[in-house]
Amino acid sequence: MAWIESITQWACAEAIEWGMIEPLLTSFGFSQMEKTPQNPVYHGEGDVLAHTRMVCGELKALPAFRPLPERQKAALFLAALLHDLGKTKTTRLESGVWVSPRHAAAGSQLARTVLWQDHGLCGTAEALRFRETVCSLIRYHMLPMHLMEQEDAERRARQIAAIGALAPDFSWHLLCLLAEADVKGRIAGDTEECLAQVRLCRLLAEDAGCLDQPYPFPDAFAKHAYLSGRNVQPDQALYDDTWGEVVMMAGLPGTGKDTWIRDHLPGLPAVSMDDIRREMHISPADNQGPVVQAAQERARAFLRRKQPFVWNGTCLARDTRQKLIGMFERYHARVRIVYLETDWEQRIRRNGGRNGAVPESVIGRMLSKTVPPLPDEAQAVIWACT
Repeated sequence: MAWIESITQWACAEAIEWGMIEPLLTSFGFSQMEKTPQNPVYHGEGDVLAHTRMVCGELKALPAFRPLPERQKAALFLAALLHDLGKTKTTRLESGVWVSPRHAAAGSQLARTVLWQDHGLCGTAEALRFRETVCSLIRYHMLPMHLMEQEDAERRARQIAAIGALAPDFSWHLLCLLAEADVKGRIAGDTEECLAQVRLCRLLAEDAGCLDQPYPFPDAFAKHAYLSGRNVQPDQALYDDTWGEVVMMAGLPGTGKDTWIRDHLPGLPAVSMDDIRREMHISPADNQGPVVQAAQERARAFLRRKQPFVWNGTCLARDTRQKLIGMFERYHARVRIVYLETDWEQRIRRNGGRNGAVPESVIGRMLSKTVPPLPDEAQAVIWACT
């Protein structure tokens, strides 16, 4: 794709041409970085844009950056450009100190929305994997400096590394390179301490068998048991006590979920949010509480009978998915998440042609909250483009 090619050229160039790069990043609100202050104790260089420029320069100077494959260079460089994008939305003054709580999560979501909607990074496997590699690097760019503080750091390392099963370019190796550049690209008194934490993180990931790739669990059941927090060993083969599978569909309206179910799961009963809305005469823009309650009651009826079925809804937020998966697993069902995505214009056409089309204003809000499912959420997670 043309936009990825441009990023690749910037990443591989000898010098950073800021005069060319910054105008092309206006859709991200890049100019706001220059207006966003930082705590001078940790950022003596000044505003977010000054820090970002330093980080990108430090990244390109790292010896480990140069031999990376071009696509990984591009993803890592773009993540460096956008890693503190969330500060433009979260920075505030508290007791006379500039703080930016949860800026990594906010920046990841902002980047996903703009890359998807404004730059067309959606609807193909290449675009989806590249975008989510970038967004994952942004989301977790602070973690290498704090992983050792986690209660179960080794499990957390393997959980994050599992992202690479769906976004193959993502790894702890890239994440540690971004963190190293982030630490070096600022003026502060704790630089050496933070670099030491990044080095320890790299060693932990390497010892945990997940520095460059996901940990090789013996099977999907053992993987999900370990990553979801059960007191088991990562290489322990476990007895699978599930009786059957619940397929959870996920994706924006208009991504072809009904068609995918018809083509891949013929004859399997479904709990469909759209069908329930039509039965109850409730618009997608109205309160969805009664729809969700009715859907959960139907799901429980299938679960009590140990009847495999499809949950057909948008399921765009991790919290929403986890509540449903928790219910399915309490009945000892196995869960497979199928996340669908399509080209933005194609999605608009499909949605417009449906009965009870979801208003585009509502879909815009849904996109701003969309987080594709990750491998730790269920026994099986599939990303597919339609």
